[in-house]
Amino acid sequence: MPVEHYENFPVASFLLPKRLVPAVEAIYAFARSADDIADEGDALPGERLAALAHYDNEIAAIGRCERRDDPMFARLAAVIAQYRLPLQPFQDLLSAFKQDVAVKRYADFDSLLDYCRRSANPVGLLMLKLYGAARSANVRDSDAICSALQLINFLQDVAIDREKDRIYLPGDDLLRFGVDPAQLAGWHADAAWRALMKFEVDRARALMLSGAPLALRLPGRIGWELRLVVQGGLRILEAIERVDYDVFTRRPKLGLRDWIVLAWRALWMRKKLQKA
Repeated sequence: MPVEHYENFPVASFLLPKRLVPAVEAIYAFARSADDIADEGDALPGERLAALAHYDNEIAAIGRCERRDDPMFARLAAVIAQYRLPLQPFQDLLSAFKQDVAVKRYADFDSLLDYCRRSANPVGLLMLKLYGAARSANVRDSDAICSALQLINFLQDVAIDREKDRIYLPGDDLLRFGVDPAQLAGWHADAAWRALMKFEVDRARALMLSGAPLALRLPGRIGWELRLVVQGGLRILEAIERVDYDVFTRRPKLGLRDWIVLAWRALWMRKKLQKA
């Protein structure tokens, strides 16, 4: 299961218990295919929205316990029934994918966080549901981790998103730091850009760290998986800093050496957070 193709799924999926792999695969297939409808190919906006509306109808039909003929939705229906998963996270994901078709700019951080609430947080909630760990404090911290991962992905992919005419940086932040959105297509990492990116990186890191205790509370494999997820996000932020915030010419990503660092940091994560 190539989970790296959909950024909001756990990057450490090899730690999943075998009993949960079919369920995660079914959820992933739904999210990946819906995301592709919103992003990939040359379909017109109206065609993309119509296809996503069909997905909405399929989820509603699952809620009515109607048999689905499409194999992907049939598998998803079985998982939803087996684990008594709520439908709202799937509907929220579809809402975010529809928004990607129509919305290209975000006025402020609150509007961006609202998008993250629907594009990223549902994945964490569904994972907690599968593990039987969806208590309120866990959901709160999971939301922080998932939103932080989404924000980190935006910072990592500024150049890629700009090619799609999307800017996932708050408009009021661009204005505050003197960065003209119209110039992002050919932007060079000058002092204004670096100041803006430092602010965004620091905020994403703080959000990630606010949810990090969840990785220490959850027992067993899910806890270790989440430790790697958290450390992976933090490591990407360090990579952005190492290239001096020039994400236009070099997309920060994790290599083999980084994974060794992640494993070491995950092992000592409890002690480090206690010192913070």
